[in-house]
Amino acid sequence: MITLASDFGSPYPAAMRGVVHRRTTGGVQVSDVAHDLPRQDPRAAAFWLRFVLPEYPPATHCVVVDPGVGTDRAALVVRAGDHVLVGPDNGVLLPPARALAASAAGGGERAADDAVPTANLDVYEIAVDDPASATFHGRDVFAPTAADVHEVGVDALGTLDALSPTDSSVDLRFPSPTVESDGDGLGTRATGEVLVVDDFGNAITNVPGSFLDDRLGESVTVTAPDRVTTAPAVETFAAVAPGDPLVTVGSHGYVECDVNEGRGEEAFGLASGDPVTLAFGLN
Repeated sequence: MITLASDFGSPYPAAMRGVVHRRTTGGVQVSDVAHDLPRQDPRAAAFWLRFVLPEYPPATHCVVVDPGVGTDRAALVVRAGDHVLVGPDNGVLLPPARALAASAAGGGERAADDAVPTANLDVYEIAVDDPASATFHGRDVFAPTAADVHEVGVDALGTLDALSPTDSSVDLRFPSPTVESDGDGLGTRATGEVLVVDDFGNAITNVPGSFLDDRLGESVTVTAPDRVTTAPAVETFAAVAPGDPLVTVGSHGYVECDVNEGRGEEAFGLASGDPVTLAFGLN
């Protein structure tokens, strides 16, 4: 399988699929992960891909969120267990690669994927020779490389002339929150950051879901850059009335600030990259 993920929208991914089919044999399966990843935002794309890609069987993942296309940024192939990622060297590849490596090793929570050392990954730089376009390396560099990787197999990456091992790559890491606890081990205050806002308006923080352990039903005070909001910690959206704010744990394992049938980023005054503090016992 070869998967494709980008911020291209349409129709550019069709050209990438055409390249893959033209350069491979045996009827390769091409799966589109998403082509509406946050535009020109490698960190947000890396967040979503570290969540999604471990659900796939072994595959070659072609990832193109590339605001530096045409510049001197490198192009990479990263092996993580039985998976291979192909894309720009701007940080978008390493977080999902670590998640794939952790999954292959039977790792624990998704939120702990950053603990996987980069040394456990095999990283190669792609020799880029005069691509047809300076603005569409998805078609001219990454899709052809993904096809070539698929053809030789994960264990034979070193046989590809265009690849050379490298120990230099952009190693994007998500920020760690500060979590305080009381004498009983219950979380009382967490200071972190909004990693992404999804299409539903849910403001997803870097605070681990364990912060809400044994706190469901209690009120949480959420401090954003320009407002303070109080909402209950709940397990489901339906635990509050439509239009009411809530704090919960998403399927990715992080605490979210949401609204039932509404937009959490508007209600809490949060945007991607904003600092945020969640605290119990302030009311």
